[in-house]
Amino acid sequence: AREKRVVKSKVGEKVSLPCCREIPRSESLQGYRAYWQKNVTDVVLAYSDGEMIRIHERYRNRTEMDPWDLILWVSPLEILDNGTYQCVVQYNSVVTCDESVTLFVTADFSQPSVTADVSASSCDSTEMVIVCSSHGGFPKPKMSGALNNVSVEWNASWVSESSLSPYNVTGTLVLNVTNDVNITCSVEYDGLAKSTSLPLKKTNDCVVPPAPPSYNVITASSIIVIIFILAIILAARYLPRRVCPHCCKPQDPVEEGVKEGAKPPVSSKVTSETSSV
Repeated sequence: AREKRVVKSKVGEKVSLPCCREIPRSESLQGYRAYWQKNVTDVVLAYSDGEMIRIHERYRNRTEMDPWDLILWVSPLEILDNGTYQCVVQYNSVVTCDESVTLFVTADFSQPSVTADVSASSCDSTEMVIVCSSHGGFPKPKMSGALNNVSVEWNASWVSESSLSPYNVTGTLVLNVTNDVNITCSVEYDGLAKSTSLPLKKTNDCVVPPAPPSYNVITASSIIVIIFILAIILAARYLPRRVCPHCCKPQDPVEEGVKEGAKPPVSSKVTSETSSV
């Protein structure tokens, strides 16, 4: 029975793919034929009687194989190296080993970049457009996020030249921020993840205009002013005026003397009447 194996590695690294057969070094390589092929159709490397007889152009200078342990080494890895490889060993034209190995090659995404732009602001909340982006990774990632540890869903889009090319991913999110919060963006791929957090602060530049006085207050104030004015008018018209006793005009001394001289002498009249009696 065939044993299925899976090998994982990253772009730029060196990987070894084990074969299902190892030839003892005490034996001669005569009569042995071993080769690795990818996706059944492409021969990567082939040996016969211990000598290399064929190599795929794309793997030239990137692969090697020991003719006894038959391990295939590939370095540096590329995204295009993803796929299923098969090791086939024959001895005197009889197949003694036939096994497949699946190679998964990943490429790290850049650390997510998170930015926030204010699109609208009011006294109650601040509307922000959050953008998270990462690039250069493989395979196709999943973007997730959290707002104060509560999951949020990004509106994500991916760009890649082909199914075996690096991906660029960008996600947008529109939030109404009512208080200071923390947003986290995570890019997940093949069991790996990279995350970046950004604190979001609500803008506090809102100036609340003073409330105008109510209609009842204005009406009451107007009535008080009118009553006060009427009271002043009535007081000026009907209350008696007080005359200051010291405010009379003083008489002229000369005029006073003239008035005294004009009066008849009382004492003379009395004397005459007495004499006639």
